Amino acid sequence: MTIENNSGRDSAVREKLRKALSAKERTAIPRQTMPTLDADYRRHSNEEVNCGFTADQAQIEATRCLDCPDPGCVKGCPVAIDIPGFIKAVQTDDIAGAYATLRRTSALPAVCGRVCPQERQCESKCIYNKMKKEPVAIGNLERYAADTARGRHIGENTPAAPRNGLKVAVIGSGPSGLSFAGDMAARGYDVDVYEALHQIGGVLKYGIPEFRLPNSVVDYELEGLRRAGVHFHTDTIAGKTLGYDDFLDMGYSGIFVGSGAGLPRFMGIPGENLIGVMSSNEYLTRINLMGAGRPGSDTPVLKGRSVAVIGGGNTAMDSARTAVRMGAERVVIVYRRSENEMPARAEEVRHAREEGVEFRTLCNPVEYIGDENGRVVSARLQRMELGEPDASGRRSPVPVEGAVDTVEFDQVIVSVGVSPNPLVPSSIDGLETERRGTLVVDENLRTTLPLIFAGGDIVRGGATVILAMGDGRKAAAAMAAQIESGR
Repeated sequence: MTIENNSGRDSAVREKLRKALSAKERTAIPRQTMPTLDADYRRHSNEEVNCGFTADQAQIEATRCLDCPDPGCVKGCPVAIDIPGFIKAVQTDDIAGAYATLRRTSALPAVCGRVCPQERQCESKCIYNKMKKEPVAIGNLERYAADTARGRHIGENTPAAPRNGLKVAVIGSGPSGLSFAGDMAARGYDVDVYEALHQIGGVLKYGIPEFRLPNSVVDYELEGLRRAGVHFHTDTIAGKTLGYDDFLDMGYSGIFVGSGAGLPRFMGIPGENLIGVMSSNEYLTRINLMGAGRPGSDTPVLKGRSVAVIGGGNTAMDSARTAVRMGAERVVIVYRRSENEMPARAEEVRHAREEGVEFRTLCNPVEYIGDENGRVVSARLQRMELGEPDASGRRSPVPVEGAVDTVEFDQVIVSVGVSPNPLVPSSIDGLETERRGTLVVDENLRTTLPLIFAGGDIVRGGATVILAMGDGRKAAAAMAAQIESGR
């Protein structure tokens, strides 16, 4: 049975898809392509680029799943979602069942369906890869199930789990903290999440642009956590507004630290203090969280005409694509390795290129040059070549002697990594840290203080949303076991 890769199919075809097909017929179905907004349109729009599967596309794609007896996709998921289970529910339009399956292990399915690197995790373990075929579009199906559930108001009347009379605190409202909070609430704990900023969501709000992850999606997921019994507190800086002793006095049985990695790194080259050179953290936070550039906004942000973005990760792509939407005439990604070594998702690189972003690979800035007013006007770029692989397995970039180009830029956005937020570790005596500033934890993510567990960037130094969520789940299970064993 051959099924074309399109949408708008009638109910008779959908009924055929519900019937049993042989494995050979399923593997003959091509992977569905998610529609996107036109590139010329989205250069001037903050609307979400990916439009989501239609119902027909979702059912066709779900039909491709072979429901393996030992599903590798589940092993590749950091939060261990029952992937075949939710996909088979999508295939029969059982959205309530699909959503319930997702929520059993994931507090943020609509978020994960959009921003998780499925191609390196669950989809990389799909059996289709062994057949030299494209894997099942697990992430797109997860997004479809979560979005459809939201549209149908599924799950909104689900009662919170019975309370057990105990409460725990969460420092930071990013992915690890939210995942931890959801799991502890499901166990019956009262959960208080403390966020330093004025909005809940952490990196989901300040770090990821609306065109990739709309705030409305994050807010809906947060409402689900509120209904489950999670309480959110903004404008509260752990280590300043509240200290460790304050948390103890408030009667918390445990504390989870998910304060992230909000300290931007720079390269230590001449000219980094020039006006117009800024970190991607500052740039994206001003625009995403504080509304810089929008009509009526009081938050300033430089709008460069020719913008260089230094780095090759997802944050670099977000920064470059944001600069396009801020009206830049030219945006250039400057990356010291080749495009094959870029850590950014292939989809984000493709979208950036479609939107007009240029790529200057095998180049590394060695100096920024300013004018008489201290504003950046150009960058000296050292050309590189690839040498031997480094500790990460990627080939190390080596300078090409004498090959330095000077390129005009009036704005430089540096996206070469972040370091853990040092405030919490420095404010609590007895919390040990590694050389990089990350918290020391054991195999259960317990810190050197028995009441405190931690996960996400504050432990890893840098983590994807889904890896941070996996930490939150693991820490919740370990903390609950510790508390309940001592009761």
